Amino acid sequence: MTTTNAAQLQGVTLTSSAAAKVRELIEAEGDSDMALRVGVKRSGCSGYAYDMFFDSKIDSTDIVNETDGVRVVVDADSVSMVTGAIVDFKDDGLSGAGFAIENPNVSGTCGCGKSFS
Repeated sequence: MTTTNAAQLQGVTLTSSAAAKVRELIEAEGDSDMALRVGVKRSGCSGYAYDMFFDSKIDSTDIVNETDGVRVVVDADSVSMVTGAIVDFKDDGLSGAGFAIENPNVSGTCGCGKSFS
């Protein structure tokens, strides 16, 4: 993991499998300047939900980490809630595939698993 600013140990990292999937999705978008933006928004019964999307605009206050050549960007407002989080990609065959976030800052989740506090 390398960071592009002085905020070592902040932000979000990807597992190798998540980086490979994100790279594949970015290549399908056709814009190699894109990064995966991870943040939080007020939502759900526990207070917050993750917000992940591709973004080519990087602000000077964003925290940027890189895993296997894939950038992960976190905005300054979200970083305190996701610092140290790890995004993984799991493909469980018939059970489905998707991204999972392991976040050490979460104190509780709702029954549906879509929001956290």
